[in-house]
Amino acid sequence: MKRMADFARDGADGDTIRMQGDLSLARLGDLPDRLEQVDGGVQRIDLTDVDRIDTVGAWIVHRFARDRGAEIVGLSEAGTKLMEQVVAADQPLSSSAKPDNVAMRALADIGDATVQAGRSMWGLLGFMGATVLAFGNVIRHPRRFRFNAVVHRFEVVGVSALGIVGLMSFLIGIVIAQQGAVQLRQFGAEVFTINLIGRLTLRELGVLMTAIMVAGRSGSAFAAQLGTMKLTEEIDAMRTIGVSPMEALVVPRVLAAVLLMPLLGFYASVVAIIGGGLLSWATLDIPPITFIQRIREVVPITDLYVGLVKAPVFGAIIAMSGCYQGMLVESDAEQVGLRTTSAVVQAIFLVIVLDAFFAVFFTWVGWI
Repeated sequence: MKRMADFARDGADGDTIRMQGDLSLARLGDLPDRLEQVDGGVQRIDLTDVDRIDTVGAWIVHRFARDRGAEIVGLSEAGTKLMEQVVAADQPLSSSAKPDNVAMRALADIGDATVQAGRSMWGLLGFMGATVLAFGNVIRHPRRFRFNAVVHRFEVVGVSALGIVGLMSFLIGIVIAQQGAVQLRQFGAEVFTINLIGRLTLRELGVLMTAIMVAGRSGSAFAAQLGTMKLTEEIDAMRTIGVSPMEALVVPRVLAAVLLMPLLGFYASVVAIIGGGLLSWATLDIPPITFIQRIREVVPITDLYVGLVKAPVFGAIIAMSGCYQGMLVESDAEQVGLRTTSAVVQAIFLVIVLDAFFAVFFTWVGWI
């Protein structure tokens, strides 16, 4: 049976403390308290008779030796290594940190953000390539096409969004009409409010605001759904049984967004025109028939084409951003929230960048 930790004074003047027994946490007993009550000088601590010593015991011995200025002797090789680690851990930490330079820290943050954005864009580009390959596989093997999944995404992306997209577009049409009428009234040109409503909603705001709304609704939902499936290892299970996650999860979502964005964009533009027409009728005394005739005269068909061309591209970007960020989820549930936020921010940013590109491109080809 292991002996309890104990000590005794030895030496000509009692200047040696001889430890014995088991200097481990379970066998220390009241040894620390009794050591504190030791009077007189102590020059050395002899651990020759110690059966076993652990980190707690080594710390107590070291602290006593440090406070009394004593030397520790009699340790075995393993005990000596343990004591060296305890002594090293007892050294005061030296802080060599320099005062923060605000300018350098700001530059470092900007650099980190730029690198992270570049990596994210590069990863998204690779994900787009993988999505295209998945579409190619589905086209070559039509039996892999999941029709029910696509129809379900139609409901999630399109049908469920009709209410909020319609309300948003109606209010935007009212705002455009009201602000346009106020500014144009200064020049006696209130009638050109119709031009502003028709061209702005069909060409730009109808599709752009719809894309932002879809990114907030569907893009975030895609990231959260796939992220949760990644955490619960459902995606790994699909790979194990030979089902491609790109074909089963990503392709239906991307296809639904690409097909429904033109319809939602056209619907939003029409509702915005209705809202602007109602305000024009109420404040500018422009009858609905006159409003519609004027819309037909001043809005070229190319404005509709511009919106319909941009819409599927926006839908593809939104869906792929959401799926890509969802696939990056790892380790814990907090990642789901972070990746969902990243999906929405990334999708909206790319939509606005592409909208600026399309504006320059269509002006260059003469669709103005």
